[in-house]
Amino acid sequence: MGNLCGKESSDQDPFAQPGRTLASAPAAARNPTARVPKKVGGPPRTLGSASSNQQQNQQQSSSQQHDARMNAAEAAKARAKAAGKPKGKLSSQLQDQKKQTQSATLDAASRDTRLMRDADAAAETRAYN
Repeated sequence: MGNLCGKESSDQDPFAQPGRTLASAPAAARNPTARVPKKVGGPPRTLGSASSNQQQNQQQSSSQQHDARMNAAEAAKARAKAAGKPKGKLSSQLQDQKKQTQSATLDAASRDTRLMRDADAAAETRAYN
């Protein structure tokens, strides 16, 4: 089958020609090795030593880090103080619910259902007369 709109291929089938054997494969490329690292120039230094310019930059950056830490600590304190303040009626109700134990919560729920049953019984009694 061929392409309906295309031309006939002038190339022959690639499998029509004889193949090659494994022994006739091209030689492998030379062994790949890692590159030799570039030499670092400059005078040798001991660990931890720095030039005076670098020391000044480090002192400035450490003071900036200290300032940033202090600012972050102050902001955290302000957030903690703001979180402790009651924000309104719903917030106070939520805090009260969080303080309740499981038994207190169950007691409140049972009290509410008893009151509803009593109210229904009273309404039924009034409707009977």
